[in-house]
Amino acid sequence: MINKILLTVSGLGHAEEMLKTLREIPSIESAKVTILHVVQAQNTAATMTAKWENGGKILANAIQTLNLDPSQVSSILREGDPKDVVCQVADEIDADLIVMGSRGLKRLQSILSNSVSQYVFQLSSRPMLLVKDDIYVKRIKRIMVAIDNSDSAKNCLKLALFLLRDIQGGQLILANISTDLGGKKSEITEVNSDKNPVLAAAVAEAQKQGIQSRAYISSGKPGEEICRLAEELNIDLLLLGSPDRRPSIAKSFVDIDRLIGSSLSDYVRVNATCPVLLARTIA
Repeated sequence: MINKILLTVSGLGHAEEMLKTLREIPSIESAKVTILHVVQAQNTAATMTAKWENGGKILANAIQTLNLDPSQVSSILREGDPKDVVCQVADEIDADLIVMGSRGLKRLQSILSNSVSQYVFQLSSRPMLLVKDDIYVKRIKRIMVAIDNSDSAKNCLKLALFLLRDIQGGQLILANISTDLGGKKSEITEVNSDKNPVLAAAVAEAQKQGIQSRAYISSGKPGEEICRLAEELNIDLLLLGSPDRRPSIAKSFVDIDRLIGSSLSDYVRVNATCPVLLARTIA
């Protein structure tokens, strides 16, 4: 399911560390990795030359840090607008997963600062793993899926099971949130999934594949609750579905409603205390 990974590097952040952790997962240890660094256009030839040289060093350092088999890694150094180039290269190599660092900027800040990760998520249909600069990347054992009846959540469940199937001692954490927009929070409760159809189906699928699972419920504002559960349950990787609400005519444009509104994926991207894998189902 994950055979080609696009890793974007800038010389800062935890993206390389995240990929090294991912490569410890047996189901994707043989995936091909393309490392991308984008050089933005500069005003002078001398400055541009310096940027190209620095970009080459960043790629070389990333390759050395990752210590991958040469047959499994390639690098690309390209000029352009990073948010456009990342999407282009992801399409060119037909990436199954994009791994990027993120500063965790809030909605309006993302627009004003031209946040690359936020724009790439809006414009790409591919799963995207975001790693904020201020989090600690842990070895992946406990994977949480925010589960409901949506197709995007079901796709996240499939991806989580794929990742967990060969992780010794791995555990799937299923979280089902009852929405209370008033913000009234309930206790985080571990439940017997038999009384919750959504959880029951997910637990049954995990059992079928021999994967240990635990199910939890809570209520409150969904974004806040998902982040609260991820932190309190000491989650190593959070998977969240994000359906694309835009009409087909607008697929090439950033969803401004999401950027400045209160979208679930945007809240979790900014506030989660663990790496977040966002997966989209295109309508």
